[in-house]
Amino acid sequence: MADSLPPDSSRTEPGFPPPGGRPPSGGGAARDPHEVKPWEREMLEKVLMAGIREQRAARRWKIFFRLSLLAILALIVWSIFDFDGGTTSVGASSGKHTALVTLSGEISPDGQASAQKINTALESAFEDSSAAGVILRINSPGGSPVQAGMIYDDIARLRAKYPKKPLYVVVEEICASGGYYVAAAADKIYVDKASIVGSIGVLMDGFGFTGLMDKLGIERRLLTAGRNKGILDPFSPQNDQQKTYALDMLEQVHQQFIGAVKKGRGNRLKDDPDLFSGLFWTGQRSIELGLADGLGTVDSVARDVLKAPDLVDYTVKENLPERVARRFGAAVGTAAMKTMMMGSALSLK
Repeated sequence: MADSLPPDSSRTEPGFPPPGGRPPSGGGAARDPHEVKPWEREMLEKVLMAGIREQRAARRWKIFFRLSLLAILALIVWSIFDFDGGTTSVGASSGKHTALVTLSGEISPDGQASAQKINTALESAFEDSSAAGVILRINSPGGSPVQAGMIYDDIARLRAKYPKKPLYVVVEEICASGGYYVAAAADKIYVDKASIVGSIGVLMDGFGFTGLMDKLGIERRLLTAGRNKGILDPFSPQNDQQKTYALDMLEQVHQQFIGAVKKGRGNRLKDDPDLFSGLFWTGQRSIELGLADGLGTVDSVARDVLKAPDLVDYTVKENLPERVARRFGAAVGTAAMKTMMMGSALSLK
């Protein structure tokens, strides 16, 4: 600092004694108006240091937020794009291979496991002459009986069209209700011993808010043309006649489900009174009941059963908006809103 430098005898600025060291005349040394007092210097140093610390802290936070943003963007990219190392995409294999189609999640018309997407993938898999067989990998709790029925029917069509090309279902975590509806159309079903299989039943679920509305003093004003137009409205009291009608409809769909399973599985099914009760079982128990044929994975079935260990994935991939919506729960929010707005929905779950 300037205060620590030795005095320069050549300086003649105001406040410094002239050469020779004699103070100016007039009696007594005059106080330099630019002289900084010790307490002022200390205060100035504190202010400067505080400013420097604040700048450093601001810089650190800026770096932190930038790194956090990069990490979030990297996570989004990773979650949006699948990095499958065990399978090859369509067109990458020119030799004998096993065609793989994945049915994952809820079976619904606007989801990844819709009939349109699954059937399109199965069609491509069966058409490929290099495919020794087709594996339909299922990990689904069920969903729409209409969509499941459409997939079931298309599998039956493709098996009839390509009788020499087998289709095997491989169950991972769960193959229940509508998922099993689809699986029943396959030549054989392979499971893990701890997989969840079965739940052959139909349900129609919803909510009833009439008691809460009475407590809150809310009046439901529903106008309809047709006395049954507001059937199963969640904001109106349940009508016994309409309830009976809905149960009859559920029974019809249940019988359709049972018929599809019996047609697909044939005499492999064991005579058990709980088979079509809606219960579900482990993979090991499902083999004993005739709901499945054996233990196996995608790799083991391709290698040991189809004798074509190379896997080629024919699954119809989601586009970018669909992936973002699915990863961040937009589909869940939409389903919840539909339930609130439309009341009960028929499903195989």
